[in-house]
Formats: sequence, structure tokens, C-alpha cells
Amino acid sequence: MDKRLEKVELLIKKEGIETLKNSTVLIIGVGGVGSYCAESLARSGIGKLVLVDKDIVDITNLNRQIHALDNTIGKSKVEVMKERINLYSDCEVIIHKIFYDKDSNYIFDNVDFVVDAIDTVSSKVDIMEYCLENKIDFISSMGMANRFDSSKIKYTTLDKTYNDPLSKACRNLVRKRNIKGKIPVVFSSEIPLKQTPPASLMFTPASAGLLCGSVVVRKLLER
Repeated sequence: MDKRLEKVELLIKKEGIETLKNSTVLIIGVGGVGSYCAESLARSGIGKLVLVDKDIVDITNLNRQIHALDNTIGKSKVEVMKERINLYSDCEVIIHKIFYDKDSNYIFDNVDFVVDAIDTVSSKVDIMEYCLENKIDFISSMGMANRFDSSKIKYTTLDKTYNDPLSKACRNLVRKRNIKGKIPVVFSSEIPLKQTPPASLMFTPASAGLLCGSVVVRKLLER
């Protein structure tokens, strides 16, 4: 037994540990939501993570992103997230320093689960469509900015979301493109404050990332 995962194995048994060890999870967007999701999956025993993000750590990320530290400002988000995970885990981490678009669908090769943690509506819907068409399990995180209350975050499907402008924009585009199928999401039912530019505390994005990680692990173990 890997002593680092002793408490995990007590909960999910040896078979569960093997399932997670042999699983590959793709996380698109390694910011407030994605960084906490990656952290939770690595600490739960996922064997391989594929991290996708072209962005660098900015000083304004310090309030909410787990890889954002004074000494990581200006560095690649996926690189510092990989370095962080390698400090405590044998999880293999593959990084792609790109912004997702349809020309980068190669990132989906040989993955067991996809986490969408980006903000661009068209790209989010592209991910949803690709996963549905190719029968890849996925979870999409909706808007978490301008909110305080992490207890309002829920796991449901896109058609059941409310009080969230990003969810509404995704629903409209899904309908316009006639995309069929249930779209699993994590969203906040809290009415967001009207704020420009978007504002945030760590509570909601971190909680959303942890909930996404929980969904991934549960779904993998249910197979």
C-alpha cells in the first residue's frame, strides 16, 4: 500500500485505488476551478492528468488559484501545477500550453474523463459537443465569479441551471447548434453581484473545483 493513499484506500478499497491509478483525466483550464480540481484528483490517486492552459500566473490570481504564489508569478500555470503535484504524488502530469479550440481536439485522445474549467462560451460548447459525440464522460463548470456562498454550488445538468449568465449563454448556444444529450455541470444558484470587471473570492471557484473532482472520482468508481 502507498502510505500516501492509506486513508483513500480505507474508503474506496484496493480495487478503487487501482481504478483511479489506471485512469486519465483531462482538465481544460487550470485557473480558480481547474487548479483545485487538479489538486483534488492528484491527492485522490488519479494516475494521469492532462492539463491544458496557455495562461501564466498573474498577481491577481493570488486570491483564488492554488498554484498562485509570489514565486510563481509570471510562470506557466500548467508548469507550476505540474511541479506542485510532483512534490507529493506519483501522478503523471502531461501539460499542453495552449488555449483550447477545435484544432486541438487531439488532447482528448485516450482520456477517461474531461473537466471543462474555461470561461469562453463557444469553446465550452465545443467541448460539450465533442464529448457527447465521442461518448467521453465530462463535467463542465459554469460561472463562479461575483459570488460568496459556496453552499449554493450544485451538480446537475445544463438544462436545470438558473441564476447564472454563463449557463444561460451555454444553453442558448447548445440550443442554436441543436446539440442533443444531457450535459453535466457544476453551477452556482446564487444570484451574482453585478460587477465589471468580474470579481471573485476563492470560496466559490475552489468549491466548484473540488465538486468537479468529486464527481470525476465517483463516476470513475461507478464503472
